Amino acid sequence: MRDFRDAKLMAKTLRQALADRDISLTHSETLEIVARQFGLDQWNILSAKIDAAGASSAIGIEPPMPIFRIFSVEKAMEFYCGFLGFHLDWEHRFGENFPVYCQVSRDGMALHLSEHSGDASPGAKAFVRVANVRAYHAELAGKDYRYMKPGVEEAPWGLEMTVIDPFSNRIAFCEQK
Repeated sequence: MRDFRDAKLMAKTLRQALADRDISLTHSETLEIVARQFGLDQWNILSAKIDAAGASSAIGIEPPMPIFRIFSVEKAMEFYCGFLGFHLDWEHRFGENFPVYCQVSRDGMALHLSEHSGDASPGAKAFVRVANVRAYHAELAGKDYRYMKPGVEEAPWGLEMTVIDPFSNRIAFCEQK
């Protein structure tokens, strides 16, 4: 997914798409349009924001990728894809009859699931921010999943819904205040 750091590429793509429709804009004009799409008054403000993001760290630390230990691909897919509405992005095995390592995702969240014994311990917990926990709760309740009926609880930091997978891993979906 693109963000403000991709603004120059977005402006170039916009300029080409408009040119394909016989609409001619300069690169500067498309940069200004992209800046406004990000809610900023002008390109110079967005450019400064891009520079600040790049200067924040040469190391480039990104959000962590949780790894949950699983013991059955079938049960994991039933829970994560069938119940939670995630999608299987990819899976890897070193060979036939080897443990699986895979990624599931939904919206902006990705999670790695592993049958490998050394990758993670069962019973881990991930804290995930969501925009509307009640809407997600309603979606899950509508599925009437036999093994999980989560509720929504008021916590000092916001509304929280915790789900527990078949391997005792927990995900706390939280709509923060």
